[in-house]
Amino acid sequence: MRKRISEHKTDQNGGMREAAQVLDVEHLAEVEVTSEDPSFPIEHALLPRHRNGWRASESGVQVIRLHFEEPQTVRRVYLHFLETEVERHQEFVLRWKEKGEEPLREIVRQQWNFSPAGSQHEIEDYRVMLENLSVLELEITPDTDGGDARCSLQQFYLSDTSDINRDISHES
Repeated sequence: MRKRISEHKTDQNGGMREAAQVLDVEHLAEVEVTSEDPSFPIEHALLPRHRNGWRASESGVQVIRLHFEEPQTVRRVYLHFLETEVERHQEFVLRWKEKGEEPLREIVRQQWNFSPAGSQHEIEDYRVMLENLSVLELEITPDTDGGDARCSLQQFYLSDTSDINRDISHES
């Protein structure tokens, strides 16, 4: 599914960012997702004014791909995964490419064990140097053991500076 983020103004009071710190993905990129639950659309993970995150509508590997209209510089990638219902072993891969370059290059591959009775949050905060970025892809395998789990993602933020305020982190 290909999706264009709507042209809404950022709610400065309800958001978790300062405009100069987190990239305004809503206006800079088009997002492509393989599936989404209508109650948990991708905007809820990408835009700071939302708090309930994205969830896939079906189980299996899912891909979130950001296509930037103009090349960007990204120095920080922040991911917050939340799983409160199912015990599972997740893997994700973050990839990128410069404008005009093929194929996508891997930035990081990470695995995590979720347990509703214990480990419910996975927070990854990467300092990177991605210049002339045209595509950023997040591929998530929700259960490497082949279970029927669905992907979910609370927050997915990018910054052109390496010093994002800690206010984008998860709130207890």
